[in-house]
Parts: sequence; structure tokens; C-alpha cells
Amino acid sequence: MTPSVPRSSPLALTVLALLHYKPLHPYGVQRLIKDWGKDQVVNVSQRASLYRTIERLNGAGLIAVRETGRDQQYPERTVYEITDAGRETARAWLEEMLSAPKQEFPEFPAALSNLLLLTARDMADVLDQRTDALTEKLDGLESALAEQTEQGLPRITRLETEYLRAVTVAELEWVRAVVNDLRTGGLSWSQERLDALAAGPVQQ
Repeated sequence: MTPSVPRSSPLALTVLALLHYKPLHPYGVQRLIKDWGKDQVVNVSQRASLYRTIERLNGAGLIAVRETGRDQQYPERTVYEITDAGRETARAWLEEMLSAPKQEFPEFPAALSNLLLLTARDMADVLDQRTDALTEKLDGLESALAEQTEQGLPRITRLETEYLRAVTVAELEWVRAVVNDLRTGGLSWSQERLDALAAGPVQQ
């Protein structure tokens, strides 16, 4: 019976991509993700999730055990390598992720959809806090790009950081504009109108 192919995920794709370069043990995968700055776009804060992903890829035949080694400093380590099926799957996942925007449900738009739980002043205050966090994030991305450039890394290795910077700049500009509108009255609403909308469909 042919094992089923696991669902694509950023972490699974990244594991397959790194194993394209050379066989690695899980700790080596995690270290490269962090060393290469991929932890900006792939969550490896919990090592258990990395091990579960590797187990799924191995069970599906997308990677295979190359060797198991042991030395005095470290416990037994299993080294994995990518299979031909893994290479084909990684390419298919990559093309799909690049070509087709996926419907995702991040927290921030969900919070915006429930913003009316706050007063206008509270809205402005919490969004001000977000602008501070976004400004700090942008500074970090700028520093990362500068460091990568100084290291002589080709632009192709910096595209994810460029993208994150562009998205952060756009979000920061938008949030600042909303805060300004909230504080100056450019964004206002009628509680009566909102109550009417909540009571039922609008009558034409």
C-alpha cells in the first residue's frame, strides 16, 4: 500500500528544501532554519513539531533514514536524506504555494472584525501599541537585510525578508492612518445604525 502524502506546510516544505542540500539530522535542520533566517517565516520554536513533521515525511516516503550515529557529546542522532518522491513533492508544494494565494485566517483581521467591542479611544490606543510593535519589527527586518547584504548573500536568498519588510511597511502605514482617523473623527459611526444592523437584515 502506497503511503499517503502528508498535507503541505511551511515547515514540511522547508525540511524537504534543506534536505535538498545535504542529509541532516533534526537538530541540524533546526539550526539551519535559524542560521539562514528562515525562522522569520517558519515556526520552529517547538522542537516537537519539527520531529513530528520529520516523522510524517519519513512515514510517507518523502525522506529516508541515511544513517544513525552516536558520539560522546550527543545522544544517538538519525540523519535523514530526501527521496525522489520527496523532491517531486517539494516542487509541487512550492509551485502551488507560489502560484495560488491561500485563504488564511490570521488573528489581526479577525480582531479588526470585532473592534466595536472597544471605544474609539481604546481602539486608537491599542492600535498605537501595534504601530510601536510594527516599527520595532521593521527595524529588525531592515537590520537583517543590511546584514545579509554585507555578507554578500545573493538577493534570491533575501526575498522572504524583502517580502516581510514590504508587508510590514504597508501594514504600518495603514494602521497609522486608521489611528489618525479615529483620533480626528475621520472614522466614525452611529450606534443606532449598528444596533439596527445587528437586529436583522436591512430593509430596502
